[in-house]
Amino acid sequence: MIDHNGTNHGVVPIRQALSLAEEAELDLVEVAPNANPPVCRIMDYGKFAYEKTKQLREAQKNQKQIEIKKIRLTPRTGSFHRDIQVKKAREWLGEGKKVQFMVRFKARERDYPEIGREALLEIAEELDDISSIEQEPKFEGWSMTLMLTPDSLA
Repeated sequence: MIDHNGTNHGVVPIRQALSLAEEAELDLVEVAPNANPPVCRIMDYGKFAYEKTKQLREAQKNQKQIEIKKIRLTPRTGSFHRDIQVKKAREWLGEGKKVQFMVRFKARERDYPEIGREALLEIAEELDDISSIEQEPKFEGWSMTLMLTPDSLA
């Protein structure tokens, strides 16, 4: 058992440990239940829990969230519109964001997935200088997706 000042009292009976905690007006907390014998500490549990959540929040603040931007196209999308979307994607990749291109198929367009694959591979080739392919063009349901990652993350 370790008291609130950090002094180690060695192996102490539970009743004695509880009475020491009551005298100090603090809680008896089991710190290492798997140790042999289990280690207990006299502390203010409310304050301990608050500090722990505060540390978790601080750690989450410092984490870098990678944002994924999505761009939707169709197999019939014209080259002018596609160039605009590529320009947007180049901007986002420069900022360190991932970009997902999605080609949505309608009706009989679904019978010609090679058109969408070619379009996605052309886009990947245009952005090859600042990005790398994280996920190859993949056909799922009515859409085909391509994921690009900035070279700084790859």
